Amino acid sequence: MPTSEDFSPSMLLTLGFAAALLIGLALKFWLASRQVRHVARHRASVPAAFAQRIPLAAHQKAADYTITKTRLGMLEMALGAAVLMGWTLLGGLDALNQALLSLLGGGGMWQQLALLAAFAAISGLIDLPLSLYQTFVVEERFGFNKMTWRLWLADAFKGLLVGAAIGLPIVALILWLMGAAGPLWWLWAWCFWMGFNLLLMVVYPTFIAPLFNKFQPLEDESLKQRVTALMQRCGFSAKGLFVMDGSRRSAHANAYFTGFGAAKRVVFFDTLLRQLAPGEVEAVLAHELGHFKHRHIVQRIVAMFAMSLVGFALLGWLSNQVWFYTGLGVRPNLSLDAGVAAAPNDALALLLFMLAVPVFTFFISPLFARQSRRHEFQADAYAVAQASGADLSSALLKLYEDNASTLTPDPVYVKFYYSHPPATERLARMHTPAPAP
Repeated sequence: MPTSEDFSPSMLLTLGFAAALLIGLALKFWLASRQVRHVARHRASVPAAFAQRIPLAAHQKAADYTITKTRLGMLEMALGAAVLMGWTLLGGLDALNQALLSLLGGGGMWQQLALLAAFAAISGLIDLPLSLYQTFVVEERFGFNKMTWRLWLADAFKGLLVGAAIGLPIVALILWLMGAAGPLWWLWAWCFWMGFNLLLMVVYPTFIAPLFNKFQPLEDESLKQRVTALMQRCGFSAKGLFVMDGSRRSAHANAYFTGFGAAKRVVFFDTLLRQLAPGEVEAVLAHELGHFKHRHIVQRIVAMFAMSLVGFALLGWLSNQVWFYTGLGVRPNLSLDAGVAAAPNDALALLLFMLAVPVFTFFISPLFARQSRRHEFQADAYAVAQASGADLSSALLKLYEDNASTLTPDPVYVKFYYSHPPATERLARMHTPAPAP
């Protein structure tokens, strides 16, 4: 007969976490299996709506690329679940924390920073083999990888330096707030975190992004005039129009806005300009402007503010609950001697929160994906009104073909994972037939 102790908060958290992890993993595998079967089943022929535009060879390449990536993703999911279980319920994080407490002679800011740094380093090493396989095997096999080992090492080194230079002071300040700002530390930490994110939107395009890529002003005067006229019609201003050397790393193409306020920039991948005609580039840019016109960017920032506030408040409460630590396989730092302060648990709380929350929030991810697809439809409609619908349709099909994006994804998989609608749905909404070759 179960007793009340059998259902303590610690035990309930352990059971709930394990159940959510296993159910989520099973659901992810089911969705991935559906995607593989659905794409493979439609590999033999191009959908009728695209038969005059997409060659069979390109359609089959997209199917093979999608299936390969999805199967690799299944391996990543299995590894990720095993690693997560190892860090939590199997005691990995607890062992790392106890080892650092012993090595550094007790707790304190340096021990907490060392715990976060060691966790990040170990996690990075675990993820490294599959990341390298994705870049140098999968992307290479399908003709997308342009990355050399020298460039990869340079990126890794610069990323490590930038991450340490930015990340360590941030976590140090948050850890200090957790220990010194009282019961409402989480509110002060949230204010700092939001301020940092807004500052990063301004700083990133000017100081950080150029460390990894070259950004040259758009030199095509005809295209520049066309794009400038479009932005003026849409009431949009930017600090500049830039071309990024995306081809150094990948054959994939893209265009995006970056920055915030007066620091906004329009960035085109050089691969995009090579693949699209001027009218198609204008239509793609009009789509991006549609996101600003409908205030999608502001909505996403507000949503990020709201969700992060809830997250910090929840962390503020959980960090004071012993069962939060023990339920996830960690012994909190408790002093056994009267009058002796215990080592802080703040870094442990941060790590456990970051590990556990995604396990539960995965189940609401379709809601966010649905909202994102809705925004894409709205941006498409705005682009059709401001530019040529035929050009936008043609540009999308070129990008789908050049990026080997499947035209036949599984509908259920789409609802969970796709932030952009499939090509068939986007073109149907535009009321524009697929252009002739």
